[in-house]
Amino acid sequence: METFGERLHRAVAERGPLCVGIDPHASLLARWGLSDDIAGLERFARTVVDALADRVAVLKPQSAFFERFGSRGVAVLESTIRQSREAGALVLLDVKRGDIGSTMAAYADAYLNPASTLCSDAITVSPYLGVGSLQPAFDLAAAHGGGVFVLALTSNPEGPAVQHAVAGGGKTVAQTVIDEISQVNAGVKPLGSLGLVVGATIGDTGHDLSKVNGPLLAPGLGAQGGTPDDLRAVFGESLHNVLPSYSREVLSAGPEIAGLRAATDRVLAGVRAALG
Repeated sequence: METFGERLHRAVAERGPLCVGIDPHASLLARWGLSDDIAGLERFARTVVDALADRVAVLKPQSAFFERFGSRGVAVLESTIRQSREAGALVLLDVKRGDIGSTMAAYADAYLNPASTLCSDAITVSPYLGVGSLQPAFDLAAAHGGGVFVLALTSNPEGPAVQHAVAGGGKTVAQTVIDEISQVNAGVKPLGSLGLVVGATIGDTGHDLSKVNGPLLAPGLGAQGGTPDDLRAVFGESLHNVLPSYSREVLSAGPEIAGLRAATDRVLAGVRAALG
């Protein structure tokens, strides 16, 4: 069984270092001339999949924008995941779940068990009940070749109050998260299957990412203000493990498939140049 780290490493080598979000929020649906209902959601998601799933390494549906339409929205999310994977893209489901015990195990079962209709290649999780509370997700991911991206240093202005707080031993909360994930990934080749989420706009915070040995998802590029040149300041020597993520910068180029593909080609060229 191939690990997620192996699949991601190959996908990036073949398709380039890029993750594109699928974020069907109301303003984008309106921009595309679509109604803010299940029909608009379905048209939006299918168009992005048709345009990009056979050419980008990773697609990242934001679960909340599907869930807001209830069970029918979740059904569209299921189809989006399935169609994206069938076309060759890896799917990183952005759910940011975080809980304890059997509840965390149930979340993991929903998104990382191949028997689930929501099963994805990887998910995002929140570590603020303790990194150890995420173990059910780590275990199930390892059992089925999945991946898990743990929030570490986010770009929202509220983040530093928690993430930069100093924990036991004099390390920040974020560095504690980074170090625990680094321990799990130690020695894995070509890339560990546990990643971190580190915002592209945070600048040099003094945190050490050099031993993570896993993928570093970098959201915040494009419409949120981040540029490819910002990546070097944030990631330094770990630049080779960065997976840049764009959403609105690409999605705003729709609804035409040609426009979405042209925008994707443009941002991919930019990140390739920045990552060297």
